[in-house]
Amino acid sequence: MRDLFAIRKELPPAWNRILGVAAFALPLLAWCVVSYVPAVWHPLVKIDKPGGVSWFSPGLLVDKPVFREESARAVAAGRARPTGEPANPIFLPAPDKVARALYTAFTTPPRLQGEQWLYQSLWESIKTIIYGFAISSAIGVPLGVLCGSYAFWSRLTEPFVDFVRYMPAPAFGALSVAVLGIYDAPKVAIIVIGTLFQQILVVSNTVRKVDPALLEAAQTLGASRRSLLLHVIVPWSLPDLYNDMRILLGWAWTYLIVAEVIGVSSGITFFINQQAKYRMFENVYAAILIIGFIGLGTDQVLGFLGRRIFPWKNPRPSRFRRFMLELFTTARTIDASPSEPSERSAA
Repeated sequence: MRDLFAIRKELPPAWNRILGVAAFALPLLAWCVVSYVPAVWHPLVKIDKPGGVSWFSPGLLVDKPVFREESARAVAAGRARPTGEPANPIFLPAPDKVARALYTAFTTPPRLQGEQWLYQSLWESIKTIIYGFAISSAIGVPLGVLCGSYAFWSRLTEPFVDFVRYMPAPAFGALSVAVLGIYDAPKVAIIVIGTLFQQILVVSNTVRKVDPALLEAAQTLGASRRSLLLHVIVPWSLPDLYNDMRILLGWAWTYLIVAEVIGVSSGITFFINQQAKYRMFENVYAAILIIGFIGLGTDQVLGFLGRRIFPWKNPRPSRFRRFMLELFTTARTIDASPSEPSERSAA
């Protein structure tokens, strides 16, 4: 058991699986306890029978002190005592209601004509992320590589980038609308502003980690500056740059909610705001969970691809790769074995 808490030591595979499940099971368990165990946190009473209280109605949520006070007044006046059951606020739906909403939110048509279905809102948000992050990466990655490779570009660019990155991206919302209009362009611009300047610094810092011995060896062999950049620095940095992009893609999602309230509201943010106005908070939670599922699923797919694209960075080779290595090793052994007796006889 002590080995589980050893510093920088890999866990056994079984514990990796157990802890991975527990990472999601424990928050879900806490949510279930709060939702289904009245003794933990049920600050309201859901009226079942209003009794002698005129302003009570079935299904109404009232605070427990108010319910007790009104019940006492009704009994003192000789009226029927109201009844009810402990309940949580409407903004904290139970897990089963949210699980049901994960399906019904897709199948329920919009209340107002012209509003989008949930899947349409999701696609609008995904397009905003794709366009914004693609533009940011097209600018930030090359510029970050130059800043990490050449002191000239670093001193010319990074002081200003370091200055701008502290400015909150939402502060540029009004300016983006004034310059780009009220539709999708300012939303994409907020994603770009929120990720570009961080991206330049992260990429440049990754590029600076290139082993100096590799650069010295390449220069000794006569490599030019262009060859050092294209054939040493970039290939060495690619696996780490790939992981940087995975992290920065998560930052792009964090700016999505802010971006989509600029100009004409659209996307998943509009759906969440509309459902909150209708007091359909189970749909709000469902939409938030869907964002998390999309983000986690995307990251897992990118991680899987990264382990295949950069196998030398994978500490645990895949079964297919291990099988192929064993196959070729066995084939070489078989090919080499017949030659040994003839060599000995010749000697």
